[in-house]
This record gives sequence, C-alpha cells and structure tokens, in this order.
Amino acid sequence: MKHFTLLLLFSIVLMSCYNEPEYADPEAHEKTEQLQQRYAPLLAGTWHVEQLGEKLRYFECLTFQPDGKLSGMRKLHTRQLVTIDGVERYTDWEDVEEFNGTFSGTWRLRWERDEQGVGHDRIILYAGYEGNGSLYTAYSHNALFNFVNENRLRIFGLMLSNNDGWTEYQKGAAEPSF
Repeated sequence: MKHFTLLLLFSIVLMSCYNEPEYADPEAHEKTEQLQQRYAPLLAGTWHVEQLGEKLRYFECLTFQPDGKLSGMRKLHTRQLVTIDGVERYTDWEDVEEFNGTFSGTWRLRWERDEQGVGHDRIILYAGYEGNGSLYTAYSHNALFNFVNENRLRIFGLMLSNNDGWTEYQKGAAEPSF
C-alpha cells in the first residue's frame, strides 16, 4: 500500500508540473490554427492552371489532401523566336525535362511575420519528382496565400504567375490542352 501511495503522489506531482506547450510566437500559432481551420477544407481537392503564350505553354495540376499531402503534375514547353535569312520564325516546341512530370510532397497553411513584423498568410509547399534517375525539386516554397473559395485559389510567386506575381488556379481536375 505504501508503494501505491508513493506512486499516486508522484503521479500527482508530475501532472501538476505539466504545462501547455509554449510557442515562440503564441499569436502566430493561434493565427496559423485559425487559418488552417478556415481555409484547409476549401483547399482540399484538385486545382489546375494553364498558360498558353507564343514562347511558353505551361500546365499544372495540384491535389491538396486534407492530411497535408500534396500531389501534382506539370507540363512545360518552350520555343524561341529566331531569325533565319532575315525572316523571324519560331523554333519547334521543346519539353523542359526538369519541369515535366508528376510529383508528391506536403502542404500547410501558416501565418508568420516578415522582417518588419508584418503578419502574412502563407502556404508552404514541399514536393519532388523523379526524372532520369534523379530527384528534382518541384516545390520548395513559402509563398503568400491570398485566398481560396469554391472555384479559385490565388498564391503569390509560384512557377507560373501573372504580371502582378499572383498565380490563379481553377478548381477541378483537367488535362493540358497541348
């Protein structure tokens, strides 16, 4: 009985010493949790973007799983404008090997402060894919997250962006048109 009483007393002392986790920036932790709760359910699913230009054709499809897993595929073609005998012509379209293929990794939403202390909503993407026996990085980004709704996702500074730096994805699976 003495051992049981000592064990019980020891357990009570240990439990009284237990504290909630302490975060370096409690505000950032709280805002990250709110960001995840609010937008992660909307992000879950498949998104795509395509841009067709005179020198570039790009397609990307991203699938965000609720458990933080990311999968996707990219297709990138480029061509050059050359002058032959005084006449400007485009070369044939070429695959850009290190940007083509399927990839997988992780994603997470996070709120964090920049160097000036201003807070921003961010999306963290890490993913890689194999090609020619090598592992290539598809994503290693801590990008600005602007918004997501049922049909549109807007992220700043990814592979493909508009003139203002934002990439806009449409909801749903799709195939490249090229």
